[in-house]
Amino acid sequence: MLVYNLFPLLAGPCGSWEPHLKRAADMGFDWVFLNPVQKPGASGSLYSTVDYFQLNPLLIDQRSKKSGDEQLQATLALAGKLGLKVMVDLVINHCAFDSELTRQHREWFIIENGEIAHPFCIENGQKVVWGDLVRFNHQHTSDPEGLYRYFYQIVEYLLKLGFKGFRCDAAYQVPGQLWRRLIQEVRQKYPDTLFTAETLGCTADQTKQTAQAGFDYVFNSSKWWDFHGAWLMEQYQLVREIAPSISFPESHDTERLFQEVNGNEAAMKQRYLFAALFSAGAMIPIGFEYGFRRRLHVVNTRPTDWESPNIDLCGFIGRVNAIKRQYRIFQEECPTSLLPYQNPNILVMWKASAQTHEEALIILNKDPWNHQYFYAENLGIYIQAGAPLIDVSPDYPLEYIPRPFSYDLRPGQAFVLVTSRDHMPH
Repeated sequence: MLVYNLFPLLAGPCGSWEPHLKRAADMGFDWVFLNPVQKPGASGSLYSTVDYFQLNPLLIDQRSKKSGDEQLQATLALAGKLGLKVMVDLVINHCAFDSELTRQHREWFIIENGEIAHPFCIENGQKVVWGDLVRFNHQHTSDPEGLYRYFYQIVEYLLKLGFKGFRCDAAYQVPGQLWRRLIQEVRQKYPDTLFTAETLGCTADQTKQTAQAGFDYVFNSSKWWDFHGAWLMEQYQLVREIAPSISFPESHDTERLFQEVNGNEAAMKQRYLFAALFSAGAMIPIGFEYGFRRRLHVVNTRPTDWESPNIDLCGFIGRVNAIKRQYRIFQEECPTSLLPYQNPNILVMWKASAQTHEEALIILNKDPWNHQYFYAENLGIYIQAGAPLIDVSPDYPLEYIPRPFSYDLRPGQAFVLVTSRDHMPH
């Protein structure tokens, strides 16, 4: 999956999304992810749904003769013509505190001290409570069938609008057996529906447990990797045989990368290339390609927050996505190892496809500010294949691989080398 996150509050009414969809298709993305499109409650947060069967008024052109549902259906049909499938956030771990559901079906919610409970998290030792949200009682409701049927209706409503899949928000907070049943029953009627699990902040074991409910993809945490620690590879190896994962250099929940790296274009390229080629799936939010600096906000962002491009990475992202599409090894979670190298500022990553004869070697300058020197008497020592390595790098590819191999890597630069084995790995 190559996913472009079209953040609806920045893009505005759905009738104006066409240029964003075209740009995503031109860059080689095949999926678009939309944050929640349903009507929010009093807080205005996209993730605080007050009515699951009405659309957010901000996404609808009020002057149009078409209903909101018809407008969105037309936009999703347009995406399909451009070769894009669209998935949407599915938020069923909580809803808005001012939803009618809290009065009609009090038994569906967690009650604490006589009141419906709000979700919370612990941040820096402090309890942070989301007062605009209330928690569904998945585990102990007296009406489990009624609650389940309601969730099924939400999914069916969104599928009938034209969505092809779901990013399941905070999937680990919903019991695995509920997901298992929902995914199974939805696919009996809509067999090609895709389910991805948002698992950020989970331990590797929690991620593994969530993935086992039948999800097609989970999201990994490579965005926070410093290119040195062991944890990312440990997490990758633990989960990769259960479900493939999606990497991203930034998301709607994080600061903008361009802001974090003080406008360093080399760091932007380095981080997208790594995210795209490390795992089976990759995602960027709208504006990443232009080096936007202003963080996306689930309440306050508006189309007027659109920035003038600081850089233009559309061509580079398109070339990386083309590499990913051309070589199966970059579309799967395959055996992957970090190989030792004397310069700690250079990453040498080896990948071997478990489905084809392909093998890949990525030599990446971890330092986006300075040149780093790489030398190898023979790059063949890093691979198992007998066939020659081919350089398919998105920038500065070499026509042939010299021996010995000596190169002064530019800041953040990566070589992407592929080859083919004469036998499959064990």
